[in-house]
Amino acid sequence: MDNRDEVREFLTSRRAKITPARAGLPAGSRRRVPGLRRSEVAALADMSVEYYAKLERGNLAGVSPAVLEAVARVLQLDDAERAHLLHLAQAADGSDALTRPRRRTTRQWTPHRSLQWTLDAITAGPAFVRNGRMDVLAANQLARAFYTDVHANPHNQANLARFNFLDPASRRFYPDWELFADMAVAILRAEAGRDPHEKDLHDLVGELSTRSEEFRTRWGAHDVRRHGTGTKRFHHPAVGEVTLAFEGLEMAAEPGLTLTIYTAEPGSPSEERLRLLASWAATEETAPPTRHSTG
Repeated sequence: MDNRDEVREFLTSRRAKITPARAGLPAGSRRRVPGLRRSEVAALADMSVEYYAKLERGNLAGVSPAVLEAVARVLQLDDAERAHLLHLAQAADGSDALTRPRRRTTRQWTPHRSLQWTLDAITAGPAFVRNGRMDVLAANQLARAFYTDVHANPHNQANLARFNFLDPASRRFYPDWELFADMAVAILRAEAGRDPHEKDLHDLVGELSTRSEEFRTRWGAHDVRRHGTGTKRFHHPAVGEVTLAFEGLEMAAEPGLTLTIYTAEPGSPSEERLRLLASWAATEETAPPTRHSTG
């Protein structure tokens, strides 16, 4: 797999973030860039400048785990960035192409009825399944009501990234819009590293890059992150502002899919507003999101 451009841009962007002070080196004078020089990374990683330069040109095929770990250590990569570097190396090498589980990423996927039963059994909070492309593939009644703005505009195609960057309603729904934008791009960037052959993902990135300068700028930053747990603020058109904790659970039976569950702190105003939303949803004709073929 020729992913040299992706590798080069990722390593270059990470190197630029490490100042000499962070690396324990003197800043010196006549330094033209804020980050480390290639020669400094090579010395700290105990490899030749020529070899590191080869890596930064995007040639990760055949690189040993020890070398990748040395680079990750010097560039001070976090867990998500380390995983991304490993995925880039695997994609370049093709070594795991036959052994890794097939990732289901298209929105033509239909949930098994037992999964829908499981989602429907979760009544105290929104629960939904998404892929790495951020398509909402299945949801409980409360999640469909919670994401009513997403489903109200057919152009969103039940895709959270498209909603975030192309639908003006997202600015109201996400009070911390910049944070959500950063997270959405980081999730897509990580997915691109894991599954570089996914055509639907390439199409989505191309569409968002063309139509949104906010997306294009963030995509160029090459930031990745894990999205497993945390707290978020929302402003729902029917019940107002809610603060919800979330847990994202990777689905072992469906590689590439994530089950996300939102919950409110017991006894909080947000919990009461979720109850109100559940009551509202029960009286509305809340249809499941329409699935469209993406080719």
